[in-house]
Amino acid sequence: MAFIKEESEDVKIEEAFRVKQEDTDTQTGLMALKEDNQELNEKEDKDEKHDFMTEENIFNCSETEKTLSRKKAKKTATKGNYTCQQCGKIFNQNRNLTVHMRVHTGEKPYTCQQCGKSFSQKASVKVHMRVHTGENPYTCQQCGKSFNRKGNLTVHMRVHTRETPFSCQQCGKSFTQKGSLKVHMRIHTGENPFTCQECGKNFIRKASLKSHMRVHTGEKPFTCSQCGTSFKHKGTLNAHMRIHTGEKPFVCGQCGKSFRFTVTLSHHMIIHTREKRFICHQCGRNFTDKKHLKNHVKIHLGEKPFMCHHCGKTCKNKANLEVHIRVHTGEKPFPCPQCGKRFALKGNREVHMRLHTGEKPYKCLKCKKSFMYLRELKCHLQTHSQKKLQHSVCENKFTKRSNFKNHLFVRSGERRINCDQCDKKFLLSSHLQIHLKSHADVRPYSCSFCRKSFKWLSSLKWHQKTCISVKSKLLSYK
Repeated sequence: MAFIKEESEDVKIEEAFRVKQEDTDTQTGLMALKEDNQELNEKEDKDEKHDFMTEENIFNCSETEKTLSRKKAKKTATKGNYTCQQCGKIFNQNRNLTVHMRVHTGEKPYTCQQCGKSFSQKASVKVHMRVHTGENPYTCQQCGKSFNRKGNLTVHMRVHTRETPFSCQQCGKSFTQKGSLKVHMRIHTGENPFTCQECGKNFIRKASLKSHMRVHTGEKPFTCSQCGTSFKHKGTLNAHMRIHTGEKPFVCGQCGKSFRFTVTLSHHMIIHTREKRFICHQCGRNFTDKKHLKNHVKIHLGEKPFMCHHCGKTCKNKANLEVHIRVHTGEKPFPCPQCGKRFALKGNREVHMRLHTGEKPYKCLKCKKSFMYLRELKCHLQTHSQKKLQHSVCENKFTKRSNFKNHLFVRSGERRINCDQCDKKFLLSSHLQIHLKSHADVRPYSCSFCRKSFKWLSSLKWHQKTCISVKSKLLSYK
């Protein structure tokens, strides 16, 4: 179930990331245009001043006064007469109209020499170059964060002031950026201006279309540095990193339980807010979610629609299949932060961590003894049990079921365990493990005196008696 939750979370996390990215892109474009126009107007003021100074040098004082009067009258008469024939926008200067027309024609005569990106205004190239130089001349006085555009700093300051000056007239929702409001208005108007050329699907945001295109291209540009898993969206990668760090920033206000994802917390809140109204008609088990009931029913139906293309094994859900495939790929995405040992399953890593923390979560209620693993507690509980397993023939009694089973095999004389290499049969699996050493060219037991190696511990012990006696004789002669 945990795998299914995380799978569903990716979709919502990705959508949240798209919204944020689109708003940022829209606002950045608006700010760039505003700054470029400011720089252009400053340039025009300088040019006018330069023209005035030139004329002053040519004409005498009286002629200059007359000329200035004529120019002023002409400027007043023609002020605001530069109108765009396509959209009706009015400009004070003819050159401003010329620059504006590039919006309609798509002309971008200024090109970055480093990356080849083109712009409609020269000032935009100058601002863009800060991306390559790393220059961030605008710094926030409150947190020290730097920006390459003044407009970006202005928008950032609203984080500290909590100012949201742009409000939606229909629903009253407020935004820190004008671009965010513009995108939000498409929800009310139903406008979807961005269309996928592959499948014809429409989107409200350009970033949503860009993310959607990765479905067709299969591109996954965001890769985890720890396990190598790739993702289509940066937000999904950030959420995935919490698996490695163990961070659980979302806390339930009612029971204090922590979660890695806000979607998981929202789903958990159903436990506190509503009853389990989805009932399995076969076993009577209740669920808070229809999806969980649907997955549960597969247990009764025996349905396993997800097949491994390596070995043909089938799984009940996609998450279980992904875990199974790690057996073939050898992928171990969960490293221990203490010793670096890696695990294919997150649960195995959590169990392993007890070796470092010394945690013993399993307690015997009778003697209060604690254990690190559940299997150890189960074995221990058999010592308290009054019921002892007794063999009907020899009347031997055993507290552990495993010992009783081994005793039965020995008494029966049945050699049910076969060696795959020589067809030899054994009573117990432990006997087979010892036998397999005879086939393997491994000699793990070494003599500390002569460095000779042996396959069997008994052989080493017998050898050491000879070795020690020889050495003692040599020492006695000295």
